[in-house]
Amino acid sequence: MSYDAVVVGSGPNGLAAGITLAQSGKRVLLLEARNQIGGGMRSAELTLPGYVHDVCSAIHPLAMASPFFANLRLENFGLEWIEPDFPLVHPMPDGTAAVMERDLVQSIRAFGDDGPRYQRLVEPFVQRANTLLPELLNPPWPLGDLRVLTRFAIKGLSSAVALLQKHFKSPAVQGMFAGMAAHSVKPLESRLTGAVGLLFCITAHASGWPLPRGGSHSIATALRALFESLGGEVQTDRPVSTFSDLPPCRAVLFDLAPRAVSRISEEQLPQSFKKKLERFQHGPGVFKVDWALDGPIPWTNADAGRAGTVHVGGSWEEIAESESAVWKGRISDRPFVLLAQQSLFDQTRAPDKKQTGWAYCHVPHQCDEDMTARIEAQIERFAPGFRDLILDRHVFSPSALEAYNANYIGGDITGGVISLQQLLARPALRLSPYTTPNEKIFICSASTPPGGGVHGMCGYHAARAALQRVLRD
Repeated sequence: MSYDAVVVGSGPNGLAAGITLAQSGKRVLLLEARNQIGGGMRSAELTLPGYVHDVCSAIHPLAMASPFFANLRLENFGLEWIEPDFPLVHPMPDGTAAVMERDLVQSIRAFGDDGPRYQRLVEPFVQRANTLLPELLNPPWPLGDLRVLTRFAIKGLSSAVALLQKHFKSPAVQGMFAGMAAHSVKPLESRLTGAVGLLFCITAHASGWPLPRGGSHSIATALRALFESLGGEVQTDRPVSTFSDLPPCRAVLFDLAPRAVSRISEEQLPQSFKKKLERFQHGPGVFKVDWALDGPIPWTNADAGRAGTVHVGGSWEEIAESESAVWKGRISDRPFVLLAQQSLFDQTRAPDKKQTGWAYCHVPHQCDEDMTARIEAQIERFAPGFRDLILDRHVFSPSALEAYNANYIGGDITGGVISLQQLLARPALRLSPYTTPNEKIFICSASTPPGGGVHGMCGYHAARAALQRVLRD
């Protein structure tokens, strides 16, 4: 049996590629090595029965900003988004906090003396978010509103440290922006970390930081239902080790890390290009902990108990030291912790009166040192009594994450380092980064522009490239 296209890997980008091709009337087969689709959008009972944990992605700012997702009407396929009371709270050791509200005006008021400074920095982008966010997620970054794009580029090319020192005075707001920028998984003194910090601030107000009811697998389930309604075919438990494992087709789209594409393609790609794929740089890993809890986390600052996401790290200096240590191959005794508490807003995640917790910190690439005690000690600093609520826990080291999802090389969940070089050459320098020297082979993973996150844009653009290159009829 032959197909117009075969997509290997069922993460958000593999599903996006399959849907885009199927919408164009192509016959598409999607192959998934595991018994459950989703890639980073999987959920499971990792601790006790009845506690639903998100394996990787938990909160989804970029899903709501994605031009691809915006056109799908996934609510017709059972997906329901939930918005927490606050997108983010950044608590401080003294009990104060920077409270990021969905409404920009409310955040400006909440930030006190830093409110007007935050307004001057962020408001111009939030006002134009309907055009700015699609352009940032739409490589090769078309020239739309040149004024706002240029302003964002000027600010974004700065380091997070430069921006927060220039614009903010209060330790809590400085710490909040440092935590936003730490999503870049780069030292906060590095260029482009300012862009990441700005992007997450903008999305908090413009589109929100929602979570899907029932777990992140609900996104994958809805995408699959849409794909199959268009005539797409899904096969699970179908690992692809060599090119000969693929059925006859006109195009192959790999939702895989570059090294896997190099290995599977064998003689289908020239050695010179395969070497470029193998040199693609993956960044630090993450060490992740999921908890079954006897109740809500007892934050010293009450507003933290109303947030979907809590950044646990204190001052910007502490966060910067933690992220810098990771790049130097060291472990921080006080790691910056990204924490989500989905069950506060989604009662399907835990038994009555119980809660779940989801958190990770960055660690050096392939470092499997147990960070459980350090992560829990950090949370205890801001929520005394947290440890007493733990009923059970499950941990994912970088190697365990890679074993669970082969795209997470060394525990890198973002698809590769965010750098100027790897923005231009992601994964290799080509006019269309989704193509390869073999006209039927395409790459659609987060190792292509615009990079990591549940937004589907890598898969969408790769599918468009395939339609233009080999699937025109």
